[in-house]
Amino acid sequence: MLILTRKVGESIQIGDEIKVKIIEVSRQFVKVGIEAPRSVKVHREEIYERIREENIRAGATDDVTLSEAAKLLKQRASEAKRGGR
Repeated sequence: MLILTRKVGESIQIGDEIKVKIIEVSRQFVKVGIEAPRSVKVHREEIYERIREENIRAGATDDVTLSEAAKLLKQRASEAKRGGR
């Protein structure tokens, strides 16, 4: 991990497109401004972890559920052909 010291108003440049600027320093907090292209996702770590966990849960599929969904779709398609719905 690279550790840098900056004063209020000073910045850190990451590559050509990302700039991190120190906006304010108080006793317990540092307010940071980040300039980055919209294609670069910037999140607080706790938010990023929640997003990652939700993505893992969303990606975990149940084969039985998928099988049941396929049967239901086939059933509805058959009913539609017969004029049921």
